[in-house]
Amino acid sequence: MTETQTQTQTMPAGAKSRSPEYRLAAGALSGLRQDLFKDPFAYRPLPPWSPDGPLLRRLPERVRRYAVWTPHAVVVGAALFTVMLSLTVGESMGGGLLHAVAGFVPAVAVAMTLLRPVGAWWISLVSTPFVAVLGGEGFGAPWAPAGFFAHIVVMTVVAARTRPRTAAWMWAGTAAFGFFASVLWYSMDSDTGPMLVISALALLVTTTVHVRREAKVEMTAQRQVTAVERDKRTLLEERTNIARELHDVVAHHMSVVAIQAEAAPYRVENPPPELEQAFVTIRENAVAALTELRRVLGVVRAEDYEAPDAPQPTLADLGRLLENVREAGLRVGQTVTGAVRDLPQGVELSAYRIVQEALSNALRHAPGAEARVEVSYVLGGLGLRVVNGPPTGLVKPSPGAGHGITGMRERIAMLSGEMTAGPTADGGYEVAAFVPVATPEPEPAPQPTTATATDQSGDPA
Repeated sequence: MTETQTQTQTMPAGAKSRSPEYRLAAGALSGLRQDLFKDPFAYRPLPPWSPDGPLLRRLPERVRRYAVWTPHAVVVGAALFTVMLSLTVGESMGGGLLHAVAGFVPAVAVAMTLLRPVGAWWISLVSTPFVAVLGGEGFGAPWAPAGFFAHIVVMTVVAARTRPRTAAWMWAGTAAFGFFASVLWYSMDSDTGPMLVISALALLVTTTVHVRREAKVEMTAQRQVTAVERDKRTLLEERTNIARELHDVVAHHMSVVAIQAEAAPYRVENPPPELEQAFVTIRENAVAALTELRRVLGVVRAEDYEAPDAPQPTLADLGRLLENVREAGLRVGQTVTGAVRDLPQGVELSAYRIVQEALSNALRHAPGAEARVEVSYVLGGLGLRVVNGPPTGLVKPSPGAGHGITGMRERIAMLSGEMTAGPTADGGYEVAAFVPVATPEPEPAPQPTTATATDQSGDPA
């Protein structure tokens, strides 16, 4: 049985794994086909520069409309210079029409880089011997002066428009062609060496700039993604903290409901069975809701979270908070307007946390400044305003990530309130919030009972 299994697991000879060298060579040839042979004459026009780029956005609007075509103008100028270079060499050698044609062909290859970059490199390479013959240079060079300049320009533009691997393949193809031409048509003045050195330097600089630009774009995109993810994580953390803090508030109210529902039947003499069953149902629902609340809190609670021993703070504890802030070095005053009244416990807790976070931000971002806390009890809710002046101390303000503002906005949104936060005209910062609170209806006054005496006949005395 074991021998049979061994035979079935033996791999056939044709299915042996390839060696690393073979896979490396196969990958290189695949890259060569992908970069230089797969649809080389595909139509890929060079797009204009972005008018919002770091250079163009500093120019006037009228100039910026034309400056976006700067790369196209540079390429066309290089094509014209190629023709002029060929005509200049032709005049020095007494040539005419042939030198004009010898300059026109490589100029076309240069201009083609605006539309079909890889195809332009093939035309520049294949036309090199013909351009050399038309220019009177023969096959010994093998590049004529115009073709020499044009081929370097073509490789530089193509390298800037494609990937770095394409630049390496173009340089290797140019080197193979140059050595082949030098060996087949031997000449003492071959310019293959200068072509390879100059083109290598041009391609190296172009590829370095191209890679750096691509890395910068990718880094910018990654930073944006990271910022979005960080904001989402901060939002979830703030919501989790709010849920933890409000757990005690909600749990207290649910416990009160359960206890009162259990004790209510004993407060009524001979309650009907329907009333007793209603109170039993209320208590069961309150206990079930309290159990589910604790289960949900266990999901969002961190492993190292410890429930606070003291009761959650309220607006009555603002005095102690301001004393702690003053001891930390922030000069702060408090103003309370309106009739102070008891508010729902969730509103009290959220208002306290908002003031606490605003003062903490003032300590971090405005050292040496003065702050003022205003609490307004108005007819429809509670108004909060925390404003601080500009930093005046020698301590450098610490940068912030905006997490505190996010937490405050979450608390206000949970209470269906409104909040604004932003810099003031004098360089300080202001946080203003309004939390709607329903005004409790006044309890009706008990009706006075009039006791009347009656005689034995039933008539009033």
